[in-house]
Amino acid sequence: MSNKASDHLHRLIKSLSKPEKRYFKVFSSRHVIGDQNNYQRLFDAIDKQAEYDEAAILKKFAGEAFVSRFSIAKSRLYQSILKSLDAYHANSSIEAQLKRQIHCAEILYNKSLYQQSGKILHSAKKVAEKHEKITTLIEIRRWEKRLLEQQNYEGVEKKELKLILKEDQELIQRAGLYDELWNAKSRVFKNLYSKGKVRSKKEQGKFKKIIDDLAMESKSVPQIAENQYLLNHTYSAYHYGVGDHEACYTHLLKNLDLIKSKPHLFSEEPNVFFSVLTNVINVATKLGRTDEAFKYLAELRSLPKNDEINTKEDLELRVFSISNSTELALYAQSARYEEGLSLIPTIEEGLLQYEDKLSSVRKASFYFNIAVLLFGAGKPNEALKWINQLLNNIEIDKTQDIHCMAQLFNLVLHLELGNKSLLPYTLRSTQRYLQTREKVYQFENVFLKFVNELLKVRKDKSDDELYRLLQAELSELNKDPFEQTVNEYFHFEVWARAWVEKRPFQEVQVQWMEEQKKR
Repeated sequence: MSNKASDHLHRLIKSLSKPEKRYFKVFSSRHVIGDQNNYQRLFDAIDKQAEYDEAAILKKFAGEAFVSRFSIAKSRLYQSILKSLDAYHANSSIEAQLKRQIHCAEILYNKSLYQQSGKILHSAKKVAEKHEKITTLIEIRRWEKRLLEQQNYEGVEKKELKLILKEDQELIQRAGLYDELWNAKSRVFKNLYSKGKVRSKKEQGKFKKIIDDLAMESKSVPQIAENQYLLNHTYSAYHYGVGDHEACYTHLLKNLDLIKSKPHLFSEEPNVFFSVLTNVINVATKLGRTDEAFKYLAELRSLPKNDEINTKEDLELRVFSISNSTELALYAQSARYEEGLSLIPTIEEGLLQYEDKLSSVRKASFYFNIAVLLFGAGKPNEALKWINQLLNNIEIDKTQDIHCMAQLFNLVLHLELGNKSLLPYTLRSTQRYLQTREKVYQFENVFLKFVNELLKVRKDKSDDELYRLLQAELSELNKDPFEQTVNEYFHFEVWARAWVEKRPFQEVQVQWMEEQKKR
């Protein structure tokens, strides 16, 4: 068993905002008897530490009575902080307000003040129905039934009891559908996060089975906004996973309309709006609808100023993470490299500020897209530095697809820079990595075969011929929807074509995009 002192109390204290800290001081002075001064002194001492050092705390308070039972003192301080937070945030959400009302109704019931208890429950029920809080409604109805029992069902007709049963069953069905939807959504996203997009008809069949089962389940249950959102969310993820961006976009826009039409149901979850808008922008970009993507990006950046959306403490992080990574990818996908470069200083500053809070996937996305922007702007040396950061510092198991593309893009950069002495080692490293993956794009085999041939001593084929063959093979592969995912990271076919035609990569990419629109 580890003897290392737990830092849970330190982490809790450091998570508090200034208003929460001030409130704790007032709360503890009013509610803690006897040890309140010791609690505040211990709180202040721990708060001053950047990293938790229990030995330093014990030394500071040597001789104090509470030090002899320090683990108990820490536990009581922890619980006191939680109680103050509970009081401070008592009205911070509809859910919190409803729980408080139900608790009050329970207190009145236990005091035999049944009429007053019923009045509070009636008020809570109206709010719960307006905000579609299904699990809270189930709890409210349980207390209403206890009131009916206490009153010996006085004045209650048999048809009313049947109606109660019908309404109860409907609520349970809606709650059950939410569980089904959440589970299906999680299974889809689990696959997307860990393995990336579908790459074969067999995988597509597994995905489709989840959706087919979901469709049958959802048809028989009356919808609420939360379930409608989850249904669209799951369908959009499924269609994204199988490469049907048009259908994905349709379901994303349905959710956007749902949130805007019922802001009171989503106002407490600004991250939901953030996520939907982000996905709309990403998919609009993949569909070549750049104007729509930038329109929604402007809306995304304006969200913190929207009074209808409650701000959360992590909103600043979300604004940085989502809006900048989305805009970065948008510039990379639309070949607007110079505009994208202007974001890099802001992103570098944010990466330093939020380093411990950003996910591996988000960091990898930043690194990769910055590298693509630098490459497109004619700065392969600088691009290589960012790709090396991704390859050396990001956990592989959490970013399989993007890490794979970084390995292949790394080869492109070395070819561009003429680093032929490094290419054999880089090629072997990439081959070893790909052997550990369960799935491989046909593109990966084609590209590695090309690099291998390029490194050989040849008499029959020139480098230009190999590049022409690569372009032809990649062009053919791009007809396969399962292979088109590669283009969402970097346009390898465009790069090969630029080499063959001896033209700048950006110029060829712009032309390629125009050609795609006409198809």
